[in-house]
Amino acid sequence: MLKDIDDRELPLLDHLIELRNRLMYSAGAILLGFLVCYFFAEHIFAFLVRPLSDIYEGETGRRMIFTGLTEAFFTYIKVAFFAGAFITFPFVAAQLYLFVAPGLYRNEKQAFLPFLIATPVLFFLGGAMVYYFIFPLAWQFFLSFETGGADGTLPIQLEARVSEYLDLVMKLIFAFGLAFQLPVALTLLGRVGIVSSAGLARNRKYAIVMVFVVAALITPPDIISQIGLGIPVILLYELSILAVRLVEKRRAEEEAAGEDAHPVN
Repeated sequence: MLKDIDDRELPLLDHLIELRNRLMYSAGAILLGFLVCYFFAEHIFAFLVRPLSDIYEGETGRRMIFTGLTEAFFTYIKVAFFAGAFITFPFVAAQLYLFVAPGLYRNEKQAFLPFLIATPVLFFLGGAMVYYFIFPLAWQFFLSFETGGADGTLPIQLEARVSEYLDLVMKLIFAFGLAFQLPVALTLLGRVGIVSSAGLARNRKYAIVMVFVVAALITPPDIISQIGLGIPVILLYELSILAVRLVEKRRAEEEAAGEDAHPVN
């Protein structure tokens, strides 16, 4: 069935119908993921709070608060939506591929599939890094500003709001997840000839500056989060140079093979 979809040529109306169907399938999958995750929203939120609760371990009187009547409810709605979108992303990406596949040559389809697989994997790696490495260090840094109070002063203690905590967590997870897509983006650009490995290597110093500028803009104003995002992205930039170099080598081999197959008289 997929072979028939890939190989046929569709008129404009059929393309629009195909696009509508793919969008409906994607929206239905996200809705289903949202409904499933809503039943586990409390457990998912508890998982996101665990880096903070681990720092609080052994202390009494620690809590999270909400100051609006609907704040906790809508926080769980957001948790369910983010989790549902995350787990259904591979299906949505597959729908995108099935829509564009009829316009691709067979070798282009084979080249596109690795990027389709690498995208969610790299996003997951970025999210895992921020959860297991950045969160504990950053939360410890922020909590270091608490004071126990002394004679004539009041103690300063954190009572995090559930909505603000979720917004910060999701911002960091998406920032790291998207930043980890750098090898995919640069390799695709290299494949179509927009960038080259030599150009990427030559502009390395500008890329490093840009990485830390972007890290400063999309992360909280602490050095841990900024360095925690900047260093992995720089390493991914170096990996991208190698990936683009391999793409260029393979393209040169294919061009050479084509010239051998069709020699000029």
